[in-house]
Amino acid sequence: MDKNKLLAIIADEIENCKECQRDKNGVAVAGEGNSDADIVFIGEAPGKKEAIEGRPFIGRSGQLLRSFIREIGLNETDVYITSPVKYLPDRGTPTSADIAHGRIHLMKQFDVIKPKVVVLLGRVAAEGVLQKKVFVVKDHGQIIEEREGIKYYLTYHPAAVLRFPGKFKLFMKQDFEKIKSLVTKV
Repeated sequence: MDKNKLLAIIADEIENCKECQRDKNGVAVAGEGNSDADIVFIGEAPGKKEAIEGRPFIGRSGQLLRSFIREIGLNETDVYITSPVKYLPDRGTPTSADIAHGRIHLMKQFDVIKPKVVVLLGRVAAEGVLQKKVFVVKDHGQIIEEREGIKYYLTYHPAAVLRFPGKFKLFMKQDFEKIKSLVTKV
């Protein structure tokens, strides 16, 4: 079956998932992009704007992320953007239970896309994908794990850069330059 159709089936599962629907805030945000992407960007969870529109990373954080993607010479249509949690959490940061449940849907997406590089945008993304705690301040800008042919690269979440631009913007720019070199090796 066509990869786009498989991703659409997963998106339908997310929209009809009883666990995801339990305290539904807005619409489900399955993700978007190229079903054959070599690189996938993983965030945290949809924000208010994303939960209204049903698209990932379209608010202020998303605009920053997408600008970094373009700055390193990637086209947004060549990557896939999603998050472990597919709905707007009740309170800001998703709970461990939200992350664990969302991982089920995320791993199905990975099975379809088969990325070579996964960019983990912050702690929640790393926990959702790798099922372990990471220290972003200490480990950003590097591949923190490699398994089954996939490189897992850690950087800051764009929201951290927006909150503390003087502290994190330069680091994130440098991290994205490294992503550029990872992508050219793929």
